[in-house]
Amino acid sequence: MVTMTHNSKSGRIVIDVDPNLKRGLYSALALTGSTLKEWFVHAAASYYEEVTQSTPFTHSGVQQDKIFSEKAMGSQNGIRTPRKALGNYTVVSMFSGCGGMDLGFVGGFKIFGRSYAKLPFKIVWANDINSAACSTYRCNIGKEIHCGDVWSLLGTMPPEADILVGGFPCQDISVNGKRAGANGSRSGLYRAMVEAIRRIHPKVFVAENVKGLLLKYNTASLEQVLKDFRSLGYKVHYQLYCAADYGVPQTRERVFIVGTAGDVVPFSPPKPERSAANWMPAKEAIGDLENAKRSEALNHVWSYANISPEQGNRRLKANRPGYTIRAECHGNIQFHYSQPRRISMREAARFQSFPDSFIFKSKLRETERQVGNAVPPVLAWHIAKSVLNCLES
Repeated sequence: MVTMTHNSKSGRIVIDVDPNLKRGLYSALALTGSTLKEWFVHAAASYYEEVTQSTPFTHSGVQQDKIFSEKAMGSQNGIRTPRKALGNYTVVSMFSGCGGMDLGFVGGFKIFGRSYAKLPFKIVWANDINSAACSTYRCNIGKEIHCGDVWSLLGTMPPEADILVGGFPCQDISVNGKRAGANGSRSGLYRAMVEAIRRIHPKVFVAENVKGLLLKYNTASLEQVLKDFRSLGYKVHYQLYCAADYGVPQTRERVFIVGTAGDVVPFSPPKPERSAANWMPAKEAIGDLENAKRSEALNHVWSYANISPEQGNRRLKANRPGYTIRAECHGNIQFHYSQPRRISMREAARFQSFPDSFIFKSKLRETERQVGNAVPPVLAWHIAKSVLNCLES
């Protein structure tokens, strides 16, 4: 039972709850490091923001971030949550990795002092072949994920969904890869997305890949990928995005291919919020971690690898964004701009725009791979907002 009284002349609210519910709340919140007051204030602000459809705003500085449970905003005791907060658009996620794309689509997180509002998307199926990435996904996204080869798991997908998303493997397309193109053993997995779209018939699909897909030597691969997607009857839009233009402190460039069904408004890409003149610099993104002690619990650990003759020798510049975080740098991740060490996994996660409450459930090398492979959640959130416009215009 929940009863509530309030004083209209102040911000004070007094709430009486069932003792069992109270104990459950405290137990759940203890896992996030948040107080009941902080949770309530956040939930109230999120509810108000969704009702009024206000635009998230930016604060200066870096703050500790929290992710709050979707269940906390559900329907309880006859109080109905607004329609958009119920997650009524279903999403199938392929090649999900640790969950960067999915976190962006779900929303409801904070990073760099800015709130990224919860979006009306609900992940109903996810998959990745990497068991460590699946463990991280379960821990943070809070959903079950099917771990294993995607082709063998196609039959477990739901028969229909509103959205299908996936960052199909890029090793055969990447500048640093084998350049086998779309017919390579890894990048050829985009055909699993084609098959999934054929079966599920989503209203919109989103496929992410590296900048190399647009380079001249990959022209035939790009044409093949677009042809296969268009053959399913979708209007296809593709574009190169620089993550730094959308508030991510990293000069990461990625291609997003978005397909819309015939009865859906064509995709219009999100407008950049920044330019090179005001990209978020490294010091703003990770400055508060410069002197922080190593902490495996918070993923604030780093490689002790010496300077390599092959890669990973760049040192960050405090006044510019981080360089692209790579998955296959074999411990030779970029050096800190002021400290005599390489950047930590928590700092790398910051450059990818993961909130500090997103914990990677693996050791350093595997965490490095997960962070580098991920779609920056903030960039994914902007893409998701544009997808939502397709559905609700």
